[in-house]
This record gives sequence, C-alpha cells and structure tokens, in this order.
Amino acid sequence: MQFKDQIDFVRQHISKNKLRVFMTVLAATMGTAFLIVLASVGFGIHDTITKEILSDRKVTEIQVHASEMSQELANEFKTIDHVNAVVNRQEFNGQTETIFKNMTGHNGVIATDFIEEGKVGFKLAEGRLPENPNEVVVGSHFGQFLLTEEEANGEVEVEEGEEGFKGYEGKLIGEQFTVRLGDFDGKMFEKDELKLTIVGVATPPARDWFTDQNIYTNASLIPTINQIYTANSEVELDDHPDAMHLFYNNVMVYADNLENVKAITKTLKDQGHSVYSVTEELDQLDVFFFALKAGLIFVGTIAILISSIGIFNTMTMAVTERTREIGVMKAIGANPKLIQRLFLMESAWIGILGTFLAIVISYGVSIIANFVLPIIVTAALGEEDFGDMQVKFSIIPWQLVVIASTISIGVAMISGWRPARKATKIDVINALRTEL
Repeated sequence: MQFKDQIDFVRQHISKNKLRVFMTVLAATMGTAFLIVLASVGFGIHDTITKEILSDRKVTEIQVHASEMSQELANEFKTIDHVNAVVNRQEFNGQTETIFKNMTGHNGVIATDFIEEGKVGFKLAEGRLPENPNEVVVGSHFGQFLLTEEEANGEVEVEEGEEGFKGYEGKLIGEQFTVRLGDFDGKMFEKDELKLTIVGVATPPARDWFTDQNIYTNASLIPTINQIYTANSEVELDDHPDAMHLFYNNVMVYADNLENVKAITKTLKDQGHSVYSVTEELDQLDVFFFALKAGLIFVGTIAILISSIGIFNTMTMAVTERTREIGVMKAIGANPKLIQRLFLMESAWIGILGTFLAIVISYGVSIIANFVLPIIVTAALGEEDFGDMQVKFSIIPWQLVVIASTISIGVAMISGWRPARKATKIDVINALRTEL
C-alpha cells in the first residue's frame, strides 16, 4: 500500500466518525493549550523581573573591597579586559556642616570622577553633571533635611510634611551654598570653607525607605579638602582610632556588558579582592524560575495525560469497529507493521491537529491576558499604573512551543500504540466472521 493510499485510509475513517474524532481533538487541544498558557506565566514573570534588573546599571556593577584601597589601585582595574568604567566614590570621613541660605544641615561629602560616572549613567532628576571643581550634584533629599537656625537649636518644633521633614522646598539648581569641614572629634573649622554650586539633583534611591542627602563633588576637589583639614585640624590621622584615612574608598567596576561580568569578577578574585555583583543574585533567580517553569510544565503535562485517555478510547473503538477490515487486509497479505502504522498515523493526526489548534489558541489567550490583566490588577490595587515597569504576564517562547508540541504529539502516539498493537494481533478467521 502506497503512502498516499495509507493517508486516504486514515482520512476515510476519520470522516466516518467526525463527532467522536472532533471531541478527541478538542480534549487534546485543551490539554496542550493549558500546558502552554500555564507555563507562559512563568516565562512572562521571569522575563519581566529579569528585564527590570537588567535595566539598572547595577547589573554590570561589581563592588570591590580591598584592605588597602586607593585611587592608584582603582586605576589599575581599568586595564582589565572588558571593563567599561571604574568609579571610585571617596567619602569624607570627617564632620561636615552645610550652610544653605538661612538653613543648615549635615550632609555627607562624596568625591567622584564624573567622567567615569557619565560612562555608566549617573541618574539625574534634573540638571547636569559637574564640569568644574566647585560644581556639585546633591542627593534627592538634600533640601528636605535642611533646618532653620531656630529648628536646629530646638527653639521651635521641626515641621514635617507627608514624606518627613519639610526642609527647603525651593529650586536647587544654580543655588550656591557653603560646606564647613570638621575633624573626627567634632571640632568644626572656622575658616577655609568650601563654596559650592548645585548643577544637578540625583534621582531618588530605588528603595523608598532610603534617603540621599549626600553632596557629590568632583574628585579634583580632594587636594583642597586635604589642605583644609591639614591646616585646621589638631588631630593627626594616625593618632585617631576612627581616622585611618581622611577618605573612604568605595570602588565599583563596571563591565561593558552582562556577559563579561563573571570573567571580570573572577579576575578580581584571583587578585585577592573581595567582590560582589548583582549577577550572583540573578543566577539564583534563574535557578528559581527554571524550577518554577519546570513545575508548571509538569502540571500542564498532567492535563495532556488526562486527554490521552480520550485518544486511547477513540483508537480502541476504531480497532473494534474495523475488525473485519483488518481481517480482509491480513487475508490479502497486509504486513502487521503496515496495520500498526495506519492506526499510529491516525492517533498522530489527532495529536498534530490538537497541538496546532492549541498553539493558535494559546497565543490568542497570551495577547488578551497581557492586555486585560494589567488593567484588572491596576484597578484592584488602586494604582494608576505599574510605574516604569513593563509587566508581561504571559510570554510564549519558541522553546515552550517545541516542548509542548513534543509532549502532546508524543502522548498521542503512545496512547494509540496499544490499540495499534492490538490490531496486529486480530485473528484473520474470526475477523472475517465479524458482521459489519
């Protein structure tokens, strides 16, 4: 029997039992669609969280700690392959007092290289990065924690707004202020004050409970600060237990892309440095979501196994109804393998058609879910939107389609194998005696 004749044989039987075959295909479709849609939720959430992490510059950031960190050592890190930038934020360890108009505050002073900061995208809410030594960027909470003289002396109660102290609520860009330095014993220097100009305001920290009151100055201002401290302080750095260094070095190495973070991390560890990178958490996240997606696929597979019962029953009925046909085929010399192939082709057809319809339906459900669910969740939570996060509840990658198709068609073939084997064992004489 030629292959074309085999197809016609299968098609004729399917056309005789349209309703039963339709219900069987429907069961296979529902089971496969359930698997794809269920697993697509795992892929969607994983993709959303991963993209949210990758959108932050910190994903390529490697924090480096060394017992004796210096700017010279930080510069050596720039020679490592695939390093895009090395940012050394040097925090002043002494006391500071900020004098802004008629208000005062105590803000940390951090000196950094804004050329390197620019390479990795120092995020500003407004303004620009400093270009001159006396230009600075201030943290998003700089003005909020400034106090009037009466508030600082406790003469009047500090006024609080919805987000804490009201502080200074005016425009900051272009404003000038003074920073007075002090030593580690709390003594403030009465002369040699720093005159600074605000040219930028940093974006608020990602975590709502964090505050950023820092003043970010250009690293070129460090010699001036050193000179002021040396000229005014009576405390020698080596004599003070809390003053090993006037500046604390916080070095961050940035890779040119995510793929090279691990290689740079290994190089730094081989050099004896302690390092930390967000990618280590990303690896743990991948492991978690791999297990989640595997679990969802497993649950979806159970639905396909349930639908396989329908395929098994349909194929068993097909063998029973066509006992006489099988007997005639055997009588004229049909090979048992041919008979088995015919029934396996029929069960495979059910699996293929059910899988095709399931894929189409799944993509439709995924599109609708990604459009409707954000609206429902937003209404339920009472929020206007998800902010800057692009949430996708369902994503169907081609790998999921291949996995689901393989499981669906494989289960359909296995379900039809037993009835097909039964057809090959039918006795010819008894089959020919069977009434139509």
